[in-house]
Amino acid sequence: MLLSEFDFSLPQVLIAQQPLGERAASRLLCLNRASGQLAHQQFARLPQLLRAGDLLVRNDTRVLPARLLGRKESGGQLELLLVRQIDALQNLWRCMTRSSKPLRVGSLLDFSEGLRGEVVEQEADGQRLVRFTCPGAFHDVLERVGHMPLPPYIRREDRDLDKDRYQTVFAENPGAVAAPTAGLHFTAETFAELAERGIDVCSITLHVGPGTFLPVRAENLQEHRMHSEAYEIPRSTAELINAARADGRRVIALGTTVTRTLEHAVGEDGLLYPGQGDTDLFIKPGFRFRMVDALVTNFHLPKSTLLVLVAAFAGRDFVLEAYRQAVEHGYRFFSYGDCMLIE
Repeated sequence: MLLSEFDFSLPQVLIAQQPLGERAASRLLCLNRASGQLAHQQFARLPQLLRAGDLLVRNDTRVLPARLLGRKESGGQLELLLVRQIDALQNLWRCMTRSSKPLRVGSLLDFSEGLRGEVVEQEADGQRLVRFTCPGAFHDVLERVGHMPLPPYIRREDRDLDKDRYQTVFAENPGAVAAPTAGLHFTAETFAELAERGIDVCSITLHVGPGTFLPVRAENLQEHRMHSEAYEIPRSTAELINAARADGRRVIALGTTVTRTLEHAVGEDGLLYPGQGDTDLFIKPGFRFRMVDALVTNFHLPKSTLLVLVAAFAGRDFVLEAYRQAVEHGYRFFSYGDCMLIE
């Protein structure tokens, strides 16, 4: 399939630049795959729209304040995005960098509060390995000096509110550089109502990387290679999911990150296996879903791997018609925007 087949027209005014005042105040576009029907709802009604016995699987990754602003020895400004920790003992990180001149191996970098870095290697894709030193615990310093890595379509600097709102209320395991945005709508009250209605919740972890925002370069989707992301599936989660499927109950993926993790980790015997690993699974139309029965997801960028995944799950024409109607009805798009329930 061709990337151009997953394009749609989106007025810039519909790209949400701020979160709503209340997390659960978003709109919810419901897609029924069996009937081909669309329905306009409010997210707050989601617990009423799901079924008793459903199992909702969420991604409990926590977004790092991974964007660092500093200077080179020469005084020139630089911007650095932590991508992934390579060696905890050396505090060595793979990073994306931006500066007036490319950073060379040996370059010394200076940030706030005594945080310093040294470029120790340049990788083939242009990323750098940087070793950091600082007084005190690195993650404590990072929390104070780092900026939330808002996606590039949010055309403003990050603010204090983003440290709360660009983070799910259930975030636990630090390591992501982008939020699992479908989870941003959920509140403690949402989960309490789900429990009251007999809907169970469990968690996996997938540390979302910057690849979620990088443009797809290949027109032929078969030629695109996803960036690898680290995941962990607890044994308790695997047991709950396997039991739900054995009982004929639905597994609801909260977001594309959960979908990719579950579909990657399912075995040939149809069982989900616990453990840690990396996934570069690219889900395209024609993919056979074996774990996920329904999906809660935000609206995604045109010609993105996330839109391709949603089209694989619900059908390209149906999804593009849903997006057309969302534009027509003034839905808010992307990370701080509205969401969809696909059953």
